[in-house]
Amino acid sequence: MRLRRVGLIGDRDDAVAAHRAIPLALAMAAEATGVGIEPVWVPTTQVGDGSLLTDFDGVWCVPASPYHSMDGALNAIRTAREQLIPFLGTCGGFQHAVVEYARNVLGWSDAEHAEESPDAVRPVIVPLACSLVETTDAVHLVDGSILAGAYGQADVAEGYHCRYGLSETFRSAIEGGPLRVSAVDDVGDVRGVELDGHPFFVATLFQHERHALHGRLPPAVHAFAQAINVMD
Repeated sequence: MRLRRVGLIGDRDDAVAAHRAIPLALAMAAEATGVGIEPVWVPTTQVGDGSLLTDFDGVWCVPASPYHSMDGALNAIRTAREQLIPFLGTCGGFQHAVVEYARNVLGWSDAEHAEESPDAVRPVIVPLACSLVETTDAVHLVDGSILAGAYGQADVAEGYHCRYGLSETFRSAIEGGPLRVSAVDDVGDVRGVELDGHPFFVATLFQHERHALHGRLPPAVHAFAQAINVMD
């Protein structure tokens, strides 16, 4: 059995609950899937143009932004998207997947994250109307989505630690395109997206990985491991 390597893109800090949870979640997913997974932390300052990630079997852009290098995070996401490497993004990873798509697919070169550029003309990630710091909230998974298939149900409750989410301008721009909404909250605000035509490209604002801290396998991480396992 070949060992699969997953690049964890972010600036590791064991004080961050999600950073402690992610290796546990991957180990649980590996056991459930029957695939060997080696998580490798890749600081955003070391990503460069992203070419080093082509040797990885999966890429996970992890929480805890602002990153030391926003460009590093964006280059990692672009590499995973363009090279068809299974990708998972959570919290900050979700937010930066949106910025990367806006810049490099929609052609919005001025797309920004409001946390990084609060005075940006075109912020695609903006402050949430209500902060979701250490909050659990309802999530509704879109029928037919990867997330719905992973959870096996439409309605779940997930935890958050974030203050920023998707702008309505960006949401309107992706309607009918390959990047589609796969999860929303009770009022319809976007909480997850995935990319059609890609082996696995899923990003969530919620931090499902933290279930591993309580001994539970996160369904989305299990699906991520399954996607990695079928790659050549």
